[in-house]
Amino acid sequence: MQIETFLLTEKDRQIIRLLQEDLPLCPNPYQVLAEKLAIPEEELMLTINRYLEAGLLRRLGAVLKHQQAGFDCNVLVVWQVPPQQVMEVGKKLASFSQVSHCYQRPTYPEWPYNLFSMLHATSPEECERTILQISQAIGIKEYLPLYSLKELKKISMRYFEE
Repeated sequence: MQIETFLLTEKDRQIIRLLQEDLPLCPNPYQVLAEKLAIPEEELMLTINRYLEAGLLRRLGAVLKHQQAGFDCNVLVVWQVPPQQVMEVGKKLASFSQVSHCYQRPTYPEWPYNLFSMLHATSPEECERTILQISQAIGIKEYLPLYSLKELKKISMRYFEE
């Protein structure tokens, strides 16, 4: 993808600053952001789409703050899935409500796991039960649970800070 070159206006900088923040927890978060910017919501959405099309913005994502949501235990489960089954198994994995992330990764001679899934639960016992349930449902018995031992500080890059 080639990134389009264009000059950012002060309004662009304001929009980018707002997009770096958490979205408002409400039914119409982009309407709230547009009101803060004193522009119509449609204009904001067109601008965001322009950023995406130009390659200036890669994606908008949500981050689950799992502990605040009541999930005290999380585990990354890596699965060894036959390559021809990755898409089918990945869709099944992603359908579980306990799975917040599911993605494919390359394998290596010393690391045969190609499908990763992040599970959230209220206890390690619940994680183990869920892993077994998922394993049976997807028909994959070769997996490795990797429990989080420590929460590391997660921050994104910040642009146009004042």
